[in-house]
Amino acid sequence: MSPRLSIVVVAHREQGFLEPCLQSVLEGTGDEVEVIAIDDASPDHVPALLDVAAARDARVRVEHRAERAGLGAGRQAGLELARGEYVWFIRVTDTADPAPVLAALGEQPDVLLLQHERAAVTGGKRPGPRQSGIETVSPELFDKVFRRELISGLRFGNAGHSGLTVSWPALLQAQRIAVLDTPAYIRLDPPNATRDALTTGSPADALDQYERIDARSDALATAIVRHATALLPAGGRRAFVKRAAGLARRAGEAHVEGRRERLVAGGKATRLEFLEAAIATGRQARDLPRRARGRLRRSPYRASLRQPIDPKLAAYAAYWYRGYACNPRAIYEKARELAPDVRGVWIVKAEGAKDMPPGVEHVLAGTPEYYDLLARARYLINNVNFPNHVVKRDGQVHVMTHHGTPLKRMGMDLAHAPGKDRNLAAMMRRSKRWDFSITANAFTTLIWERVFPVRCETLETGYPRNDALANATAEDARRIRAQLGIAAGQTAVLYAPTHREYADDPTPPLDLAEVASALGPEFVVMARLHYFYDEHPALRTLHDEGRIRDVASHPSVEELCIAADVLITDYSSIMFDYAVLDRPIVIHAPDWETYRTQRGTYFDLMREPPGPITRSEGELIDVLRSGSDDVQARAAFRERFCSLEDGAAAERVVRRVFG
Repeated sequence: MSPRLSIVVVAHREQGFLEPCLQSVLEGTGDEVEVIAIDDASPDHVPALLDVAAARDARVRVEHRAERAGLGAGRQAGLELARGEYVWFIRVTDTADPAPVLAALGEQPDVLLLQHERAAVTGGKRPGPRQSGIETVSPELFDKVFRRELISGLRFGNAGHSGLTVSWPALLQAQRIAVLDTPAYIRLDPPNATRDALTTGSPADALDQYERIDARSDALATAIVRHATALLPAGGRRAFVKRAAGLARRAGEAHVEGRRERLVAGGKATRLEFLEAAIATGRQARDLPRRARGRLRRSPYRASLRQPIDPKLAAYAAYWYRGYACNPRAIYEKARELAPDVRGVWIVKAEGAKDMPPGVEHVLAGTPEYYDLLARARYLINNVNFPNHVVKRDGQVHVMTHHGTPLKRMGMDLAHAPGKDRNLAAMMRRSKRWDFSITANAFTTLIWERVFPVRCETLETGYPRNDALANATAEDARRIRAQLGIAAGQTAVLYAPTHREYADDPTPPLDLAEVASALGPEFVVMARLHYFYDEHPALRTLHDEGRIRDVASHPSVEELCIAADVLITDYSSIMFDYAVLDRPIVIHAPDWETYRTQRGTYFDLMREPPGPITRSEGELIDVLRSGSDDVQARAAFRERFCSLEDGAAAERVVRRVFG
């Protein structure tokens, strides 16, 4: 039996949004819906994601294109493959609800006009513009569901705005047009959505498509004028306006009310230029005080911002200027080997400066040297965002290395998380500086591109900091253990819990004193709490009594991992790094339900753990004493998250960034 509705989606590069889009249209729709997915020669994970979706759900059919042909050609291919009575073309970045659409199709319209909501990447939704019939149709703003027979003989255009040559002939030929008042989809327009000549096209492309429509209609004439007004180009405006006015007159009489639209309808390009110049002058006058305030905020290094950028200077930082660590450290050390002509300088706070290794050049945050470095460095490399006051200049290259594989929700996904308010708009402004975003695995790539939806290049290389783990030898482990005072026969346990920002008490939910006492001298428990907690008195007391080792101040968590025989964590991203060593990992999760509810997670760790799960001190002690392990679970975990960790991630990053 043929499906009622064929949903066609053309995918190119927007991989982070693909799975939520497909999930939204497939959930709860049964056999009434099929999905035709066109892979428009996407050079990322899109082909594999579509194949997985098709293998999982027989309602999904996939066509892979050998060469990219564009949105119009992709939708044409999807239309030819469709079997449904109706066809709906959706964007990868949208999420849709077919249920009200299917209900409305019971009235047998030829075209169903859909309402929608617009979502901001930082959270929140607002109603989209309303429409009540063909007279209010805006081709670029609204989705439509077409009876397949109505459009089977039509063809999408080859350039931008390709849907016009299908939408308008279908609308003008339709005997019955219905409007669905219930929002049927959520329109997200993220900054990293695919935009180029093959997708959105140029203003001239839109006029080319209208010229191909051989029909007379006042509604079409009105649409041409409105669309042309919205697309007014910066250059060649006079010719564009005159051509748009001519196309509108050929179609019929345009019924427009706005001053700019009336000028376009009349082909009055010169008057339009005068009007827009006056509007721009008024806007500049209003904006002047705000821009002046911005200059004052940047005054500490205004002079340096006027100096030329040094093409052989790189600024490094980690963890809000805490010190020499993580992925930036690994990149810095590899760059000294592979790009020795690039001078690397670290930014640290005063308390972190005392621990900087000999020979590593650094400046103190907030000093004139700091502002000069930020202003003139060609490369800005950090595992968190730089502060708001940092100005990203044209010619600078910003490398965001991140500092973990995300189990917990991050970025724009925090818009709906409970707890304190987060300024996600400011986070987006900081993230827009990125030129490169480093990920450790495909799982992380898909999440980062969706929750940090900025236009940058993803470097899916593995994490540079994990090169130390992938390349670690038995001799390295013996050397580090000796430095830490761990005897040859002792089992070294590294305890590294995560931060619970929703909790008033930062004490981890584990009685370390009880665990250490029960394990006895055959074990050494090394405790490294989250770096947000500089001091923990109870932990220091246990350390001073010799019952545990407080290793919070150790300069390298990678060395601690190499020294440890087993890792205990709860929900910290250290589990993804430690798995590179292929050693036992125990997940101690007495508060999993609370954590998952309060913070939110991307997968169920209880179903897909890297090793045994414990809920109490007694269970944890039993697991450690017995040496219980889950080798199969760890192998699956490593396959999913550690497949790129071959010890050469830093080299891949350095060659791409500095190459």
